Amino acid sequence: MAEGEGLVSVDYEVSGTGEAKRLGLVGWVQNTSHGTVQGQIQGPTARVRELQEWLRKVGSPQSRISRAEFSNEKKIPALEHKDFQILK
Repeated sequence: MAEGEGLVSVDYEVSGTGEAKRLGLVGWVQNTSHGTVQGQIQGPTARVRELQEWLRKVGSPQSRISRAEFSNEKKIPALEHKDFQILK
């Protein structure tokens, strides 16, 4: 992580994710009963932005994304998760 870059935490929901692990991000993801995927990603701001763009435009091969929403963005002093998990 570049010095001074800082960490950020963002909640998200997409209609229609391994990419987070490739980018070295932590957090969680789960399917919802509404047919969407929601979760939280944490890591260096630039990497989080990269995943946000990927979620908006590409998504996993099995998904068809019609919208991606991000909320609760905040700067964090340290990561709150150890890895990226798929919750059931």
